Amino acid sequence: EQARAQAAHNQFVASALSVKAAHEIDPSIKVGQMLAYMPAYALTCAPEDEIVALKAEQETLFYSDVQTGGAYPQYRLNQYKRDGVVLDDKPEDYELIRDYSADFLSFSCYGSNIVSAHPDGTKGMFPGSCANPYLKTNQWGGASDPSALRVALNRLYNRYHKPLFIVENGLGAEDKVEADGSVHDPYRIDYLRENIQSMKDAVVEDGIPLMGYTSWGCIDLVSAGTGEMKKRYGYVYVDRDNEGNGTLKRTKKDSFYWYKKVIASDGEDLD
Repeated sequence: EQARAQAAHNQFVASALSVKAAHEIDPSIKVGQMLAYMPAYALTCAPEDEIVALKAEQETLFYSDVQTGGAYPQYRLNQYKRDGVVLDDKPEDYELIRDYSADFLSFSCYGSNIVSAHPDGTKGMFPGSCANPYLKTNQWGGASDPSALRVALNRLYNRYHKPLFIVENGLGAEDKVEADGSVHDPYRIDYLRENIQSMKDAVVEDGIPLMGYTSWGCIDLVSAGTGEMKKRYGYVYVDRDNEGNGTLKRTKKDSFYWYKKVIASDGEDLD
């Protein structure tokens, strides 16, 4: 814990020095932080589940609390005290962190995360998480949560009051190549449609300043989460299997043509 805490502190100071250097080179430069984020929902309305959800958010947002928020949160300072962690630091470290926090927060979000003090035995996307009984999930525990991006954008903006940038969002699924060579992936289209609408609601209804959106990913690739090729995210199918066999031929999926239309309409045509 001591080594991890010191490494994190060094990272925060390095980030602040990087922002400072960028602003000195050109004051118009914007430097952001990247965060992997899935809003935590309590499985039930039991108070102990709410506390678990609170702690899950604290664990996830510690780095952005410092790097984007500009100060160490009290919950982590209290934890360091309990664990006997003493940082090798200087007063000017905290001045740097405060004065040169990230200009914006970029984040990945693939859905929500369900947590509980008393897990029900179902399996969510991440170890220790539960399945959402209101959402359908695939074999990897992934689910399309129509509200996830809106919730994420509101939570993060209300916490940091800085512009946001969604840099990863997509659905990993096992696609099938038909006899005629086509690939039909309506589940991916449905997922993206719901997420784009959720993002739009956050911008239009809630007034969240969203800088941009990039989905994950444009073509199939090895899943970083499971190390599999068959867990595909792309709009373009790549002929390659888990063992590395295949021609690498590229085939446009139905989602390719749908997303092309979405881009051309600036997100207005989601049909």
